[in-house]
Amino acid sequence: MTSNTLNEIEIIKSSTSKIDSVDFQNLTFGNVFTDHMLVCDYKNGQWEKPVIKPYAPFLMEPSAKVFHYGQAIFEGMKAYKDKNDDIWLFRPDQNFERFNKSATRMAMPEVPEFVFMEGLKQLINLEKDWVQKGLGNSLYLRPFMIATGPGVIAAPSQQYRFMIILSPAKSYYSGEVKVIIAEHFSRAANGGIGAAKAAGNYSAQFYPTKLANEKGFQQIIWTDDATHTKLEEAGTMNVFFRINDTLYTAPTSERILDGVTRKSVIDIAKRDNLNIEVRSVLVDELVEAAKNGSLKEIFGAGTAAVISPISGFSYKEEYFELPKLENSFAMHIKQTLTNIQNKLAEDTFGWTVKI
Repeated sequence: MTSNTLNEIEIIKSSTSKIDSVDFQNLTFGNVFTDHMLVCDYKNGQWEKPVIKPYAPFLMEPSAKVFHYGQAIFEGMKAYKDKNDDIWLFRPDQNFERFNKSATRMAMPEVPEFVFMEGLKQLINLEKDWVQKGLGNSLYLRPFMIATGPGVIAAPSQQYRFMIILSPAKSYYSGEVKVIIAEHFSRAANGGIGAAKAAGNYSAQFYPTKLANEKGFQQIIWTDDATHTKLEEAGTMNVFFRINDTLYTAPTSERILDGVTRKSVIDIAKRDNLNIEVRSVLVDELVEAAKNGSLKEIFGAGTAAVISPISGFSYKEEYFELPKLENSFAMHIKQTLTNIQNKLAEDTFGWTVKI
């Protein structure tokens, strides 16, 4: 890695901006992107100088290995603007650490901390007008890396491209969420890449989710690949279950992503004296709790939606509606977390980082 990579990012500013054409009150998640992007290429065994340049398409070889062998990883993060116009990141160190764990699992080079963290900061500073104030507004950050080296031999690429693109976002609300508990399909398997934030994990979910959608359900609660008896994740999110007054979530593993929001939910629950246990939850246990009335809540936790309450679930063609609670754990945790992210409450955990 050359010395200039360690202390310098080239910035090429766009001559025009499309910000005035954006309706920030009516955004579709992940469809609008800011004026600039960060690009950093890996060639000849080292990272080249990172460049922030105008957002635009770029050319690639048809034989680029990302197309043929799926070497692609990403992260999802958000930036928030407080009432004083200061911009904050939420636990970026966790995303950086997980990104490189994903890279290692996919036989890709680790991205230097300067390129990832300083690249984020300089890019967001350049696009600070795209970060809207107000609860529910944010700038979604998408760091990702793809294999750009040519050749169709089944081997890791020798060239890669790390990029960061930014997208303004409103509160993510998908309406009432009903789920099916998976009986056949699996999100990930032991020894596989489920713990990596790899692109292939998500594409593999599309078909079973499509089948669930056709039955009137929005998402799937995934079960373990071997026995389909253990509850693991909900859609693309970590999942929590409240039985009586105890919150449960599965431990991370080779199959389960180490979610940043998941860890934050656990820490908030512990601080606020909510009973929480990290252990495997069985499908039969959940069904029995639904039948006897002790199942109070199910919710997903992830960057895009933060907390996504689930209204009911189906298992073996039997549907179970969850009670509607005024003072739910999900809403308490979501309000607490979003207040910290938006600097509306004291960050006692030290999670927020000022740009």
